[in-house]
Amino acid sequence: MSANSRLSVRLSRLLNMIPYFIANPGIGAAEAAEDLGVSTKQLMSDLNQLWMCGLPGYGPGDLIDLSFSEESIEVTFSAGIDRPLRLTSTEATALLVALRSIVGMPGMVDPTAAYAAIAKIEAAIVGESTVAIVDSAPVEAPAVTTVRAAVSRHRALRLVYYSASRDLVTERVVDPIRIVLVDNNSYLQAWCREAEGVRLFRFDRIEAATELAEPARPPDHAAEDATALDLFQDDPAVPLARLRIQADYGWVLDQYPMNKVAVLPGGDIEATMRFATLDWMARLLLGFGSGVEVLGPPELVAAVRERSQAALAAYEAAGLNGVDQA
Repeated sequence: MSANSRLSVRLSRLLNMIPYFIANPGIGAAEAAEDLGVSTKQLMSDLNQLWMCGLPGYGPGDLIDLSFSEESIEVTFSAGIDRPLRLTSTEATALLVALRSIVGMPGMVDPTAAYAAIAKIEAAIVGESTVAIVDSAPVEAPAVTTVRAAVSRHRALRLVYYSASRDLVTERVVDPIRIVLVDNNSYLQAWCREAEGVRLFRFDRIEAATELAEPARPPDHAAEDATALDLFQDDPAVPLARLRIQADYGWVLDQYPMNKVAVLPGGDIEATMRFATLDWMARLLLGFGSGVEVLGPPELVAAVRERSQAALAAYEAAGLNGVDQA
C-alpha cells in the first residue's frame, strides 16, 4: 500500500472514531481496537493524533478533547464530528455490489448480518426512515457456521471432508489460519495435522465440522507460506496424467487443474494433470468421451481402455448397438 493510500485509510478511520466513541462511552482500548480492526498500539497512536484535530483557530475549545487510557476512552468535546461519514451514491452502490457478491460465498461473512447491512444501505438510498427485518437471508449450513466461529475464536477443528481429487471422504483435525477466496470459491486455510502442512478446504466440500476445546496452534511459518494458496501444488509424489485435448474441448483447462504443455498442429492441446487415484481419473476422462485422449502413464491408458470396452460390451449386450432386435 502506498503512503497516500495509508494516509487515506487512516484519515477515514480517524473521522469515524469520534462518533464510534460517543456511541460507546468508556469502552476499553482492546475492545475498541478489535471493533475498528487495528492493533491497540495503532489505536492509541490514532487517539494521540486526534488531540491535534479540530476547528479553525486550533486553540482551547476548538480541538477535539478526549479522556483515554487502555481501560477507558471517552470523548469530552467532538468539535462537531458526532456522526459517521455518509456514503455517496457511488460508494453505496459499490458497497452493495461487493456485499451481494460475497454473501453467497460460504464462510466469508455472516449472511444474516450481510443482508441486514444490504437492507440498511438500500433503505438509505431510497430515503426510507425505517428498515424492514431481513427474512430472505439464506440459512447458513451448520458446518460453515462452526468453521467461521472457530476461525474467529482461534479454536482447532475436526472436519469431515470430501476430497474430489481422491474421491474420498476423510476425517482430520486442523488448526485454522484464515478464510480465503480463491477462483470464486471460499476455502478454509488451515494447518492439517495429518498431512503436517497447510491445506485449503473448500467450504462446499466440508460435510461436518466440530469445534474443539483446544486452541488452534498452526506453526508460525504456516500463515506466511505463499504456496499455501496454490490449489494444485505440483507434488512429484502424485501420478501425472498426459493428455491430448481436442481444440474444441479447450474449456476443460479452465475447469480442471491442468497444465498446458503445448499447442499441436490443428489446435489440439497437450496437457498434464496430477491425480490421486487411478479409478477416479479414469472415470473423469471417460466423461469427456473422444474429446480428451490419454497419452500416459500406461496404467491410466489401460484403465480407460478397460472401462471403455466394458461399457461397450454392456451396451451391446443390452441390444443398444443400433441393430433392431425385434
